[in-house]
Amino acid sequence: METKLLYTGDRLSNMPESYIRSESERPKLSEVENCDDVPVIDLGCAEREHIVQQTGHACKNFGFFQVINHGVDSKAVEGMLGMANEFFSLPLEEKLKLYSDDPSKTMRLSTSFNVSKETVHNWRDYLRLHCHPLDKYVPEWPSNPPLFKDTVSNYCKEVRQLGFRLQELIAESLGLQKDHITTALGDQGQHMAVNFYPPCPKPELTYGLPGHTDPNALTILLQDLHVSGLQVLKNGKWLAVKPHPNAFLINIGDQLQALSNGVYKSVWHRAIVNADKARISVASFLCPSDDAIITAPKELTKDGALGVYRDFTYAEYYKKFWSRNLDQEHCLELFKN
Repeated sequence: METKLLYTGDRLSNMPESYIRSESERPKLSEVENCDDVPVIDLGCAEREHIVQQTGHACKNFGFFQVINHGVDSKAVEGMLGMANEFFSLPLEEKLKLYSDDPSKTMRLSTSFNVSKETVHNWRDYLRLHCHPLDKYVPEWPSNPPLFKDTVSNYCKEVRQLGFRLQELIAESLGLQKDHITTALGDQGQHMAVNFYPPCPKPELTYGLPGHTDPNALTILLQDLHVSGLQVLKNGKWLAVKPHPNAFLINIGDQLQALSNGVYKSVWHRAIVNADKARISVASFLCPSDDAIITAPKELTKDGALGVYRDFTYAEYYKKFWSRNLDQEHCLELFKN
């Protein structure tokens, strides 16, 4: 069966069977509380030591945090959200020219997560882009809307620099040299998922994305301020994360959990959907180069203690991640010593 985009421009009044989760797998939205203590880190603070300390606390105890005064130009952010809205508002026949179910493609518009493998689909359409090096990938990006390539390229460059700044803070918070992580991860790849979650007739029966961790190193999420949908797992409970104005939400990916020898946590998170409104989010991922060897630094494995995880390359990890279902046990479990 060929699965095509959920969003045709018309609102669906009935829930297709293939999106309905079994009773035990539903999001139980009435049990979800707000996460009121999400760390918000002001990167404009003059005291670096204070920022490093806050970063370490957030990575260890939450696995995610929001950053403000992050240095990414507000026009770049507005441009990116505007372009995402414009793209998903294109006529269906225009969008379908970019549709593919093949996860190996470096540019594709698709739906759900991995439609060829799933038994139940997720209430989400998304545009997946590779973003580094830009001169290699931009030519294959959509040329409609007309300003798409310029606007999104600009945003990608700014977000990449923010990612490197954050990796330096994370390295320092572990007691490492500030360039340890950026060096260990090699020439980092950069991907983007521009997510579109259409209005859903029965949000309590499905997910935009079910609970999962991110297989990359670091995720920088730009959220729609008006429609929240991100939830994180903390102390065994799902909590709703409200977007903070002018902030990015940062979460630790599996590679940084391994690199920190399990000190920092790659957080389980999920996206839920809304009955009345569409939601857009833009996730930017920094990923190790394929041949980067992910290993705990000697500073974190003192006194001859074994690393929590065996050494592996990112290519090996990513292949394993994509061969499984999104919401299976943590993929890192397969790499434990």
